[in-house]
Amino acid sequence: MTRPLKLALAQLNLWVGDVDGNVERIVEAAGHARDTLGASLIACTELALIGYPPDDLLLRSGMPAQIEAGLARLRREVRGITLVVGTPEYADGAIYNAALVLRDGEVLGRYRKQHLPNYGVFDEQRHYRAGHMPCVFEQEGCRIGITICEDIWVAGPAAQARQAGAELLINLNASPFDIDKAANRRRALDSRVVETGLSIAYVNCVGGQDEVVFDGGSFAVNADGEEAFRAPTFEAGVFPLIWQDGRLQGAMATPKTADALLYDALVQATRDYVGRNGFPGALIGLSGGIDSALVAAIAVDALGPDRVWGVSMPSRYTASMSNDDARIEAEALGIRYDCIAIEPAFSAFNALLAPAFAGREPDLTEENLQSRSRGVLLMALSNKFGHVVLTTGNKSEMAVGYATLYGDMCGGFAPIKDVYKTRVFALARYRNSLSPVIPERVLTRPPSAELRPDQTDADSLPPYEVLDPLLTAYVEAQRSISEIIAMGFDEPTVRRVAGLVRRSEYKRRQAPPGPKVTRCAFGRERRYPITAVYGDV
Repeated sequence: MTRPLKLALAQLNLWVGDVDGNVERIVEAAGHARDTLGASLIACTELALIGYPPDDLLLRSGMPAQIEAGLARLRREVRGITLVVGTPEYADGAIYNAALVLRDGEVLGRYRKQHLPNYGVFDEQRHYRAGHMPCVFEQEGCRIGITICEDIWVAGPAAQARQAGAELLINLNASPFDIDKAANRRRALDSRVVETGLSIAYVNCVGGQDEVVFDGGSFAVNADGEEAFRAPTFEAGVFPLIWQDGRLQGAMATPKTADALLYDALVQATRDYVGRNGFPGALIGLSGGIDSALVAAIAVDALGPDRVWGVSMPSRYTASMSNDDARIEAEALGIRYDCIAIEPAFSAFNALLAPAFAGREPDLTEENLQSRSRGVLLMALSNKFGHVVLTTGNKSEMAVGYATLYGDMCGGFAPIKDVYKTRVFALARYRNSLSPVIPERVLTRPPSAELRPDQTDADSLPPYEVLDPLLTAYVEAQRSISEIIAMGFDEPTVRRVAGLVRRSEYKRRQAPPGPKVTRCAFGRERRYPITAVYGDV
């Protein structure tokens, strides 16, 4: 039996642009790996020095000097352990997405990412030049190869490392979460294991960054396809791993259900967005409905009850049970709660507009005035107290435009923007399984915006059980209208929903950011023209 090689994977929550702070976190992690875990090597994540995705921050004239200063500090302060760290590399008149191997002040190896993704949330070909060479270095008799993120999803770089003599491969990642990502990552590693016969350790970061959220979930697979290690999701830390006799071995975190993972992602994204942008707390318009109830629970779990403020804004059409349910949830969550009726504002707007509207019957205009009255109140409270408004719209609504610009779309962050309505109910039930905070009546009554007497969502939309699968096919799978009809959906419904999606693009462009949790999220990931002719596509 050979002497074990002790490794550590640094699954850290790193801030985009905070080079000094990220260096501090890496130095601390390296010290912990060396002194507490007894590791002789620590691997950090993709672009750990600057955070991911840095976008055009890379182009700022002062950034190369900041990166160089950060690397100089790592060379000075990280001693007695080998450090593999992701960083932008400014060289040859270009920028590379690179990884350096540092040991006691020396650069032992350098790797430049070869496959630059340019789809979904990624735009790497805008900033980076691709590398083409492997990086293999020796650590206590083991020859270790390095790849970066996308390189492990395609054939080539791993095999190249194998040909260069690698016995073990470490893949550095900044891989965003979505509900299918863990299974897709495992399939990618399985393919590379079969291709190369190498054991592979995959290290990923944690944290929310605007429209993406990173789940960690670092793991390792041995050359025979057996999973050897699994880190917890949504938990920063430094995790030990042993390489001995050609095999990796580490602890296995308890797997979570799909709803638990998704809920944790929304909490992480909300916590980091509010915290990193310096907001003292969050404001939520509590309607007594399911969406605002879930967002309030997410906010409390992300920030604590002392930093969450719920505001009910009833109109003449709001049912008394809605007011009751909003208050009951606020009390269950332990948050500040206020009730501000919008009737004076709504009546004043109607009076102001009455001469211009003379001779026209009330319609959607007056319904939207109610929502916009609420938006004005929430934004006024936000301006006065500094809290960010969390909008409560879900993906089903955002898709078909069932939302009011400058009304319920007002706000700074949209936690459930990428969550379909049917999943909202599932997440609410999951949250209640932890502790009952959402009244059961909220989970069972028909969804309604309460903008006119006896209104329900079903008056304007197909049932969510029909709408959400249809949207999944049209938005995420990007299937054509004829393909979706062939799947068994009603043709008039398909054409109507597709039309709503297309006509609502201008609204989505003005929506606040929210975390991507599906395979195709509105915003950074789905870039469609506002003005276009589609035909049957």
